[in-house]
Parts: sequence; C-alpha cells; structure tokens
Amino acid sequence: MNTPRPATAPRKPAAKSGRSRAREFALQALYQHLVGGNETAAIDTFTRDLAGFSKADAAHYDALLHGCVAEAAELDSLITPLLDRKLAELSPIEHAIMWIGAYEFKHCLDVPWRVVLNECIELAKSFGGTDGHKYVNGVLNGLAPALRAAEVAADRARNAKA
Repeated sequence: MNTPRPATAPRKPAAKSGRSRAREFALQALYQHLVGGNETAAIDTFTRDLAGFSKADAAHYDALLHGCVAEAAELDSLITPLLDRKLAELSPIEHAIMWIGAYEFKHCLDVPWRVVLNECIELAKSFGGTDGHKYVNGVLNGLAPALRAAEVAADRARNAKA
C-alpha cells in the first residue's frame, strides 16, 4: 500500500536585500521629485521616516536619490534616444526607474548589468503600469551596451556558447 507523500509547503520568497529595498525607497523619493518638484533634502527626510527604511541599504539609497537628481539632465540624455515617445509622456514611475537603471549602469559597477536590469524590471512590475516593465526592459536593455559595453559583450558571448 502506497501512502501519499505529504504536500510540501510553498517556498517563501527570499527576503529582499538591502539594496532592493534601497531601490524601492529611492523610486518613491524620485517619484516625489518628478511629480511634486519637492526639494531633495525634504524628500530624503520624509523617506527615511517611512516604515521599513531601516532594512534598506542607506548608502545605496543616498547614491541613487542624490545621484539621480544631480545627474537628471545627463540621465535623460542617455534615455531619450531609446524612447518611442517624448520624455514628458513617460509615466513618472517609469522615468524614475530608468534613472535608477542608467545611474547604476554608470556608477555601481559592482552590480552586474543583468542584476540592474532585473531589479528595474521588478520595480516596474511592482509599482508601474500594466506593461511598464516591458518598456523599462526595452529601454534599459538598449542602454546597457553603451554604458557597460565589455560586460554586456562578454555576457552575450558566454550565452552564445551555451
């Protein structure tokens, strides 16, 4: 007589990393900057008081918020050629996510380009519109070879051999 195997409990999703949480808080802060035009210092103070901020990587959050605001024009100039619409027509969420992705491609070289891309897609799935993640993916996937040329080429060559 065969006894049925006990059903295995569903796996709990892995806890979010401090950097993933930092990206979420940075996204919320950048949204406030884009939509409300609020000062970065005020946004920063407000965001740090939000529940759960203590679990975020504060240094990464600082780099993203202050770096994206400081380099907004440059980040926009990187993103704009890859858009199929005017920059002003982007949703503020997608715009902020693209800033985060472009900033990390440029400055956070310890984070692999595919991780940056995946994290931005996940942000768009969680906070953006229905198919916003597809748009974010397309733009950032087009931007990666310009900002991480050697890394992207090596990765694609490795995958071509597999």
